[in-house]
Amino acid sequence: MAKGSRFGVLAALVLCLAFSGPAWAERTLVNGIDFGFPPFGFVDTQGNPAGFDVDAVNWIADKMGFSVRHQPMDWDGIIPALNTNRIDFIASGMSITEERKKVVNFTIPYYEVTQVLVVNANETATFDEMFTTGKRIGVQRGTNTHTLLIDMAKEPGMNFEIVAYDSTDLSMQDLPIGRIHGSAMDSSIAREVKKGRPFKTVGTFDVPPDGYGYAVRKTDTELLNMLNEGLKKLMADPYWVELKQRWELE
Repeated sequence: MAKGSRFGVLAALVLCLAFSGPAWAERTLVNGIDFGFPPFGFVDTQGNPAGFDVDAVNWIADKMGFSVRHQPMDWDGIIPALNTNRIDFIASGMSITEERKKVVNFTIPYYEVTQVLVVNANETATFDEMFTTGKRIGVQRGTNTHTLLIDMAKEPGMNFEIVAYDSTDLSMQDLPIGRIHGSAMDSSIAREVKKGRPFKTVGTFDVPPDGYGYAVRKTDTELLNMLNEGLKKLMADPYWVELKQRWELE
């Protein structure tokens, strides 16, 4: 083989190796977030994506060598958006459930929450009475809490109306003016929505805690492995503690 030919083959081999990296490293990945789920994912007063998961994914992207864009969207359509390739993954306080695991894959869990009911500070009804005396209970549609309420409503002795909203924030606008009597949600967001406002947590649902994880398409094994690696690095780094303190998750 001529010297020039050998050089050409070598150059082609180098180019092949240079462009044989993972597909996610060659473009900007889109992370779908809830537009109103503080402190994990939301749109701030300047119209920018913000929250614990936004900061966490930005750190992971920097360490793992990819670019990311955070896309706010309605929560009840976020998994269909993932599975129709409109976004690449979901990192926004998503509970890992058996039902969701049928259609997406999850990373390792990185946070744990319980399900609680938030009411007005002057509410006198007990937790049990909120579900047996015809009260109107708000909840964000498409959430694990929404599914919990639907299942509860089928149980003997239950008497309450489910009022579904596009976001928990919207339910909390209706709570003080009496359109609903309580709002069910994750404990993490309950802590956020009660700050400086006349609300209280009246009780915790008798269900196991939820673990949060990032969701990817069933076919995206390489992306799942990369996000898992990034999460493990983040959770072992001092920035993880700083991040939880910043968003008051400690």
